[in-house]
Amino acid sequence: MRIGIGFDTHRLIPTIRKEAIALGGVKIPCFYQIESHSDGDVVLHALTDAVLGALALGDIGQWFPDSDPGNAGRSSGDFLSFALAEAKRLGWAVGNIDCTVHLEEPKLASHSDAIRTSIAQLAGVELQCVSLKAKTAEGLGPVGERKAIEADAAVVMIPLR
Repeated sequence: MRIGIGFDTHRLIPTIRKEAIALGGVKIPCFYQIESHSDGDVVLHALTDAVLGALALGDIGQWFPDSDPGNAGRSSGDFLSFALAEAKRLGWAVGNIDCTVHLEEPKLASHSDAIRTSIAQLAGVELQCVSLKAKTAEGLGPVGERKAIEADAAVVMIPLR
């Protein structure tokens, strides 16, 4: 068994019109955009780092640098798929995933099942193997001031049988 942890943060840009941000592969309607080179999905970025970290394969920036124009606007699902393919090549699979999103808004309760389902499908695991929590910062710091969004992820990798 191997355990990996990941973290990601991005700046939030307020918008006048309702937009959508990507979280766990799901578009969530809100009055923000995420400033990022790729699609800015903090959940999938943190999860990708967790998988890479569990296998001692570095981090997302080493494999997908923001200096590479080919990564501009790229789906974060591509990053996770790559990390999972590397895991499989090395004889590992996801056992379970635990993610926490830190943001004031939008509220994620009504989107939680869709996000968990998306992550489970991307990772090739059952829904009961994926946990998602959303936390506010109670008005403190960049997250609390609605200037940033953050995510943490932990993953247990198990040997393929």
